[in-house]
Order: sequence, then structure tokens, then C-alpha cells
Amino acid sequence: MAVDNLNLRSELERALPALGLSLDAAQVGALMDYLALIQKWTKVYNLTAVRDPAEMLTHHLLDSLAVINPLRQQLAALAPTEARQRLLDVGSGAGLPGIVIAICCPEMAVDCVDTVAKKAAFIQQVAATLRLPNLRGVHARVENLTDKYDVVSSRAFASLVDFTNWSAQALAEQGVWMGMKGKYPGEEMAVLPSSVAVFHVEQLVVPGLEAERCIVWMRQAGTPLLS
Repeated sequence: MAVDNLNLRSELERALPALGLSLDAAQVGALMDYLALIQKWTKVYNLTAVRDPAEMLTHHLLDSLAVINPLRQQLAALAPTEARQRLLDVGSGAGLPGIVIAICCPEMAVDCVDTVAKKAAFIQQVAATLRLPNLRGVHARVENLTDKYDVVSSRAFASLVDFTNWSAQALAEQGVWMGMKGKYPGEEMAVLPSSVAVFHVEQLVVPGLEAERCIVWMRQAGTPLLS
């Protein structure tokens, strides 16, 4: 069953206003092409446990699209810089949400890191196929990266403690962590070290998805809030 069909595309387009998003036809097309690539590669490389195209749309695309507006708001609050803002998606797997962010936010440079070579290769293939010069797949352990990023994100990657600990050296001085979670992760937040400060927990509503979703926004403790 091909995922690039009128029904799924129409469902995606109908969901965009509820997410506060306005994407052009090329971006919508890129998202549908990305969905088709996930389906194709999953048959061989088992990128995701979700196989049904309609479920891929809600659980993968719409779930990732829900973070775009909150992300843009956080980026606007960071110190202005002449350089392109950078995002690192940790344990990116099939590129969620990193590839979705790269499609929707071409002004950002997005690196998706994964320890599994075939997953990093898939992200590189998506970047080439969809002509996304701002997207890069990186085969590495996040602990070994030396570049600095304005935003370090994760989606169902690890506990907040492990996520922030493993990626701390990759976070820029004024940067923020974006931890995508399901239910409010009170227990995980309670055991974060004193070096990590949670400054906002943002509830998300994903069209067509009957499940709780939130973003835990964190920064290095002692980092001053910017006006």
C-alpha cells in the first residue's frame, strides 16, 4: 500500500491548522515522500514497529509536527546569532522528529545522531532524496560529539537523566534540551541532577492521536533566562 495517496495527504493538510502550522505544497509533499521512504526501508531494516500508513501519519508525522511551533518559540527566545541555529536529534532512529523539523524549518541545521549505522544511513538517504541540505545523519554515540547545538532533542530515546547526561557536552551555553515524552514524567524529573533545570513542561495535542504528549524543556542550571 503506497503512503503517498490523496487520503493521507488530505488528512495531513487538515491537521496542520490544528497544529498552528502553515506549510507550502513542497513541504507537504516532502513529508509524504518521507513517509513513503520510512515504509520502504522498514520492510528491510525494521526502522519502526509501526507498519500501517495511517498510523505512521498520526504516530510519526503529526506527533513530530506538534513540536514545531513550541520549538520555534524557544528558538526565538535564545540569544540572537548570525550563524544558523543548530539542532541535534539524539537517538533519532527513523529521523523523528529530526527529519520533520528539517523539512518544516529549512533555516535550521539539523543533525540526527544514532548508534545504529543503518538508521544514520537512512537519514542520509532521506537528505539526498528530498534534497534537504540542512539535514545530516550521524553514526556515532552522542557522548563522543564535540559540536555545540542550540537545541538537543529526543523522542522516546531514554530517561531524562540519561538523555541530559549523555548529551550535556553537545549543548551550547545558552542552549535548551527538548525532551519529548508521553505522560507527564514526574518521576523522571524528580531524579534529575541539580545541574539540569526544568523550566517548562508543555502539553501537546496531536490530531487523531488519543494519547498524552508533552515536551520537557530543560537547560543547564544557572543559565540566565533571556528576555
